[in-house]
Order: sequence, then C-alpha cells, then structure tokens
Amino acid sequence: MKVGGRPLRPIRALPGRLGVEVIDQRALPHALRFETLCSAQAVATAIREMWVRGAPLIGAAAAYGMALQATQDASDAALQAAVTRLQSSRPTAVNLAWALQRMQRRLLAVPPAQRAQAAWDEADAIAEEDVQVNAAIGRHGLPLLQAVAARKSDPVNVLTHCNAGWLATVDWGTATSPIYQAHAAGLPLHVWVDETRPRNQGASLTAWELGQAGVPHTVIADNAGGHLMQQGQVDLVLVGCDRVAANGDVCNKIGTYLKALAAHDCGVPFFVAMPTSTLDLDLADGQRIPIEQRSGRELTHVSGRRANGGVVEVVEVQLTPDGSAAGNPAFDITPARLVSGLVTERGVVTADEAAIRRLMGTP
Repeated sequence: MKVGGRPLRPIRALPGRLGVEVIDQRALPHALRFETLCSAQAVATAIREMWVRGAPLIGAAAAYGMALQATQDASDAALQAAVTRLQSSRPTAVNLAWALQRMQRRLLAVPPAQRAQAAWDEADAIAEEDVQVNAAIGRHGLPLLQAVAARKSDPVNVLTHCNAGWLATVDWGTATSPIYQAHAAGLPLHVWVDETRPRNQGASLTAWELGQAGVPHTVIADNAGGHLMQQGQVDLVLVGCDRVAANGDVCNKIGTYLKALAAHDCGVPFFVAMPTSTLDLDLADGQRIPIEQRSGRELTHVSGRRANGGVVEVVEVQLTPDGSAAGNPAFDITPARLVSGLVTERGVVTADEAAIRRLMGTP
C-alpha cells in the first residue's frame, strides 16, 4: 500500500540484513515513526509491546526475529531459546507459533554455518507469501461486495472492527483487502470503523489506513454498530481474526462477538477474513483458545494529540477514578453459528469443521 504516494510496508529487512525496520504503530495516527530491531529479544519486545501487531504481521516479525538470532548465534540451544522467548510474547495469535515452527524446521535441517542465510531466505519467503495470500483474500472477498452493490444504488456500507488492514499484515490486510480492491475497481463503498476500545486500533489505525487510500469512512463508537444495523445502514460486517478453531469458532479483538450477535439479530451477513495460517486444526473449538489478559492501564488511560503553542504533543490522560480495578481481556470468541463465511486465500468457506477440512485437504 502507499502512504503519501510512497509504497510502504510495516516491516522490511534492512540492506545487508543487519536488522529489521518496522513501523512503530503506537505512534499512529499522529506520527509515522520507524524503529530498527537488531535482535530476537528486540523483536519479542516489539511484539509484546505492540509496536507491531496483527496476527500475520506478528508471524512475519517472529520469522525475522529468528533470522536475527541465526545471524548472531545459530546453535541449537540459541535458536530454541529464541523460539521460547518469541513464543511467549503474545499467546493468542496462532500465526506466531506457525511461523516459529516453520523457521525452526527449516533451520534445524541445515548445518549451523548455513543457518543465517537459510533463516533470512525463509523469513523473506514468509513475508512475501503473506502479501500474496492477502491479495488472494481480497480477490475472493470482492464478489461479496459486488453482490451487495448489484442490488442497491447507494454505496455499499461495510462495518469492520479493530485493525485487520495492511498494518496488521505485510501488505493488503485481510478484512481490508476486499475493500481496497473494491475501491480500486471503482465500486462505491463506505466503511463504518469501530473505534475498538481499549487500544482504539480502529480509530487510530484503520481510519488512518483508509484515509491514506482515499476510502470513504466514518469512525463510530463501539456501541453504535448495533444501532446502525437496526437502521439498515450496514450491508455487511467484515472482520479479521487471530485464530480460528477446527469447528469454525473465531477468536478476534474483544467486541467482535457483540457485533456478530447484532448482525445475526438484524440479518446482516457477518464474514471473517483469514489466511489459512490462522487456522488451528488442533483445537476442537474456540473455548480452548487462550485469551490474552493485558494491562488494565490500556483501559484506564488513553492517549491523544494536543496542540501546545503550535507544537503537536501526544499526551496520556486517565479516564477512571483512582483505585478502580480494570479488567482487560484482549480477545473474545465468536461461535461458528454466527459466522456467514470465512474468506480465505483458497476461497470462501462455511464456518464448520467438515467444510474447513475439505478446504484444507485434511481428514
């Protein structure tokens, strides 16, 4: 995708493979800031502290973390320590474990002297495959939007939650890929952007992305989605995900379940965009997915921009009374029965185990 006309990705290997450059997403939308990561430990910190976030991007970042480790010390013990460190940085998104397992298999198959080169090649391959996968998700999701457009004269209204855009992947995004491709094809559309408390990834990231691409959008409070559906102002809900269980249950940012309930009640299609690397066939259902519990400070405090004598500052303010406890589960589970379909790089599939296994070619 482009920012100010300049092609940009949220992660890239630096020349000479001495480090990895990432967009520090904590600074958006008020500043576009880049950070250089030069060790597996730095990558683990960036994932844990959400400089980089989004299931596919976390996987790619972890792969590059292993490449950095292999450059510094490619012994079996050092690689295993890096895997353990990176694996523990975020527990919910399955892409993290998937990428680390793939890297570990590749590296242990060659002598230590060859591992650095193999690691960078494999990390680059994971990143480039993600771009192609997300482009394919867009191609398969585009007909869903075109079908809505064919039966109405005004723009297609899509509601999304959190950020499943190019900032959450290596490029294109998952839920945004059909939107970007529809916009490029001249399809009239408008996106309702949930603010997505408590980290506000919708308001700060999705809205910024859509604005850069010129896609019409409106930021709404998280609690407004159901009302808009009741009023007939939402044609389709399209979200991303962090993990999908074998039975089609979907784990995504907290608040997704409530949107699915409202969509079901109002007869609004609810689709989930997902690379098949996000599928966890080892988990029978979504209730077995570990739900990350994050710091209560993300809920009790909020950051925003203010102008101070012409100088723009980002400041943090407290929302809650001193002493009030805050619970902050980062994800929830949407049951498969509420999902109209899963939009994957292989096509759109029903959210049930038999259909998913046929798609994947597994027994």
